[in-house]
Amino acid sequence: MTDYDGIVLGGGHNGLILQAYAARAGLKVLTIERRPFVGGGLETVDDPRHPGFRHNTHGFFQRALTEMPWYRDLDIARHGARYIEPELNVALLLEDGRSLQWWTDFERTHDSFAALSKRDAATLKRWHDAFRPIVRDILVPEATSPPLPAAERRALLERSAAGRRLLEASALSPLEFVESEFTHPTIQAGLLFFNGLREVDLRVRGFGHHIAALLASTAKAQMTVGGAHILAVALERAVREAGGDIRVATTPRRILVERGRAVGVETDAGDIFMARRFVASSLNPHQTFLDLLDPAHLPGGWRRKVEGFAYNLIAPLFSLNLNLSEPPRYGAADDDPALETPFMVIMGLEHAAQYPEIVRHHEAGTIPPTVMWGACPTQFDPSQAPPGRHTAFMWEKLPYRLGGDPAGWDSAKDAHGAVMLDLWRRHAPNLDGAVIDRFTRSPLDVERALPNMRFGDLLVGAFTGGQIGADRPFPGAGRYRAHLDGLYLCGSASHPGGNVTGLPGYNAAQVLLADLGIEAGWAPPPIAKRLAALADAG
Repeated sequence: MTDYDGIVLGGGHNGLILQAYAARAGLKVLTIERRPFVGGGLETVDDPRHPGFRHNTHGFFQRALTEMPWYRDLDIARHGARYIEPELNVALLLEDGRSLQWWTDFERTHDSFAALSKRDAATLKRWHDAFRPIVRDILVPEATSPPLPAAERRALLERSAAGRRLLEASALSPLEFVESEFTHPTIQAGLLFFNGLREVDLRVRGFGHHIAALLASTAKAQMTVGGAHILAVALERAVREAGGDIRVATTPRRILVERGRAVGVETDAGDIFMARRFVASSLNPHQTFLDLLDPAHLPGGWRRKVEGFAYNLIAPLFSLNLNLSEPPRYGAADDDPALETPFMVIMGLEHAAQYPEIVRHHEAGTIPPTVMWGACPTQFDPSQAPPGRHTAFMWEKLPYRLGGDPAGWDSAKDAHGAVMLDLWRRHAPNLDGAVIDRFTRSPLDVERALPNMRFGDLLVGAFTGGQIGADRPFPGAGRYRAHLDGLYLCGSASHPGGNVTGLPGYNAAQVLLADLGIEAGWAPPPIAKRLAALADAG
């Protein structure tokens, strides 16, 4: 039996961020991780058949990580995580050889839109200019703060012009916003694709502002030098430097409860770790409440909420990974040399009418016509392959239950990888002779490796059904506190949700330290005060 001030369940990036802040505040904190290494989805694997070829199987595209407050606070750059943000950030390649491009330079993005539609380019600029202060003054502060109850948030937003504009845009669904504001089918498709990356149902009202925020945001896709796992390495270094303890290859069996308070964790090996002040879980709600808590410690109302927590239908990820003798050479680069080194590349997407068909296939458990996106990391970081060689990947959203049974993927995944490769070759004909080897990873493989991503859901919970803000994962648990004293939530199932942002862990650290009466000089002012100040400023 070993005593700690606190225990964190799960060594993903959110749990490590919470642990680092708690350890820097002087607390003795342990993280318990089931796998032999920390990082969760921040995974870079060596190809065992071809040493030196390194593949980022998850968590590769990290949007604006260097702008995250914890990246600065925890000195992550000093701990070894450096980032690349390619100028041609995203390229949507069309079958006719044209492309739609997103650049780090807004003017070049505007020019790409104008090449397809001058009207839509003007709309892009109008929303870019109008929503920049909303992103800066409302959406970013909200994402980096514990959420407000919906009614209180709305009342504060209604007091300012920027807040009212945000609410107006939010009243629409992403699909309604795009169809009402943009006219070109490819531009519509591209904008909805980016919204789909966030896993928000395109048909659900309340999320129209996601499109406007995308148009206004300066945040672009980035990659870690050395591979996605380097961020996990840097976070582990930050934790250990602060005095934190990490136990890998250690599976929790149950959360210990005494007199209505979480007081420790027992492992499958029979080890007991006591927590004097808190237990924080970065796992999904089913793992935290149903797998690790004795039913006697879970009231019926909470059990029903956990059982009702919904996962994303369209989130499961399928990947095709290639070892290459040379990088993909896209035919579109013959007319546009900028396309020789795009970062994120999208293929198979031509018009917005494809989306309802994709949803239908996911509902039916069948494979839709391929729409995929990916990158060739070694064009920007040669260290991820042997000299003169390359790695590349494409991702696709596919149903978890193929034909009604997730096990169907074990016999079908390689054949579907061949379908993806055929589409890739149509755009990059040199792949015919450049592929050294390949492998695939299905949604079921994702769940096997990362059980936290239940049903292969990379965002660990849908954003529909009210599972947002102060009601994420569900009402009563939306501010990182569970029903037991001393039990906290800090994973992607909490606000603001999944993707590699670290913000659930960052926000949970604010709540935890405040509850413990520990001053956190790094914490931002309460979001209610910031929204009220915005209203008072006119």
